[in-house]
Amino acid sequence: MKIGDLKIGMNNVTVEGTITEKGETRSFVSRKTGRRVYIAEAKLADETGEITLVLWNRQIEMVEEGDKVLVENGYINEFNGNPQLNVGRYGKLEKLEE
Repeated sequence: MKIGDLKIGMNNVTVEGTITEKGETRSFVSRKTGRRVYIAEAKLADETGEITLVLWNRQIEMVEEGDKVLVENGYINEFNGNPQLNVGRYGKLEKLEE
């Protein structure tokens, strides 16, 4: 699937792209578990477009700007009116070799 084809509400999304930007890591205490969690946003791009990729905890350290990645079984939601790609509990984020 290509980034330009992604729509809010889609599930079971598999997409490949390049990290063009990686934001600062933030943390907060989860209301559900009471544990501290870490979150960062990155921009994932291919030849058809760009989308915000949400990175959680260990995923943040896995990727840097310029890395080519594959997201399997992700989903698209909306935050502040913008679509976001989430790996989710059942998805997978994989860094690809150049």
